[in-house]
Amino acid sequence: KESNSHRLVWIVSADPQNKISLIPSIDLVLSKVTMKISLLALATLATGAHAFAPSVGRAVVPTTTVISTSTKLNAIDDSTGWDSFRRVDPAKQMPYGEASRKYRRTVYSHDDWKKHRSPDRFFFYVGAIFKSGVYRNLLREVAATVAVASFIVVWNAYVGGYTDFEGIPHEAIINSQFLPKLTLPLTPFTLASPSLGLLLVFRTNTSYGRWDEARKNWGSNINRTRDLNRMANAYYDMNGVSAEQREDDLKTLALCTWAFVRSMKRHLSPEEEDEADFQEELRQKLPEQQAEMIIAAAHRPNRALQDLSNAIEDLPMHFLRKGQIHQDLTQFEDNLGSSERLLTSPVPVFYSRHLARFLAVWLLLLPFGLYQPMSYTWNSIGLIPTTAVISVFLFGIEELGTQLEEPFTILPMQAFCDKIYNWCMEISTWSPGDYGRPMKPVKPQHAFFAPVDIEEEIDAVLYAAPTPVAVTPPAPVAPPAPVAAAAVSSPYEPAAPVAAKPAANGARGFGNYLDQLGP
Repeated sequence: KESNSHRLVWIVSADPQNKISLIPSIDLVLSKVTMKISLLALATLATGAHAFAPSVGRAVVPTTTVISTSTKLNAIDDSTGWDSFRRVDPAKQMPYGEASRKYRRTVYSHDDWKKHRSPDRFFFYVGAIFKSGVYRNLLREVAATVAVASFIVVWNAYVGGYTDFEGIPHEAIINSQFLPKLTLPLTPFTLASPSLGLLLVFRTNTSYGRWDEARKNWGSNINRTRDLNRMANAYYDMNGVSAEQREDDLKTLALCTWAFVRSMKRHLSPEEEDEADFQEELRQKLPEQQAEMIIAAAHRPNRALQDLSNAIEDLPMHFLRKGQIHQDLTQFEDNLGSSERLLTSPVPVFYSRHLARFLAVWLLLLPFGLYQPMSYTWNSIGLIPTTAVISVFLFGIEELGTQLEEPFTILPMQAFCDKIYNWCMEISTWSPGDYGRPMKPVKPQHAFFAPVDIEEEIDAVLYAAPTPVAVTPPAPVAPPAPVAAAAVSSPYEPAAPVAAKPAANGARGFGNYLDQLGP
């Protein structure tokens, strides 16, 4: 039957009871499937997941809830562990894309490490594949390659013949020498795959190296903050200082230490995510003027580091001790500079762009090369899932490198700052001898300060009048007996002067030469 809307072919067959039945051709089935796949691919490519979201003007009743993003210590609903994806209620949904980065700030505990080493981890990972934010973020890319593979299957069925559901082969619906089957040899893909693999490996290794450097910077910050407060507590000189003053000085030092790392965290975080929380925390924990000075500074970590330097200089201790503590501040500067370099300098963009183009073209053309190897499946239908799986994993490798390239929004920096605050404030409460063993008195030669004013002592040493020292002449030494006897028997007589040797003929002395020159 021919009509203007579609071409419908009926196949006449006989059943065992010799009854005539009409079976619709695969032509109509493929047409409907092609239309649905094409509409799905076009809608996904155009607007992504929003193509299936309700329009802006419609009233939407929220049906999903996002789990807590807290990374503070001892949080009840901490979603940063190994199995955070398994602790999500089925009625809740994890966001993906840029909004999912806050859920990747992993802080492991011993229980998380046990689950990480579990022999059942593969079942957990595979079971959560549809919850993965990485794969969900690749929807449009994978849909594009699947659409190409689907088009090739349908097109080649039209122009090259197909097999229906009964296993009966049919000739091409469109016979034309100008409309050939769409295939490519697999050899070019085999030759290009090592180069593509090297590009992907370099991309992921470089991105992981950047993440590792950022994590080491924050690890150094944690170590140096503890070291700084420990030395300040141990070196603090209690001579003439009350216990209340000591407690206030060490608490101020701990707060200034926390203010620096918190300012560094804000400096490396997006403004829309952290600015309000940053100002609120500073106003809660710091004196009002200090908090406002840091907030108003053009470079907040520098201002906080300056306050920390001043807090160290106010501590009563020997200047050599202060210099040793200031070495930790120099390390803070190095960590801050290294982190700023990572934030402002990505992997060269021409490398990332070339890799993205190479990978996209390779995967979009791959269905043409896989059509013949998939011919053992029904109408080469295996090409579609094969293309989908390969695209997910190869695009996923590139996505991992891109997500790791900027490491600070996936590092648990807020958890680091909270820990530093807790530890530094705890160190400031400790005092010498509070562990049950009294401290021994400091010996004078080991005292941090001299008993008198240091400037007066230096002036006394530098400007004191020199003390005269009496010098006793050495006693005369008598010569040995043989030498004395020889001197008496043969007294010394000076030798006669030697006459000057006359100058050679025609030679002049230097004095005569000067006389000839005149005055």
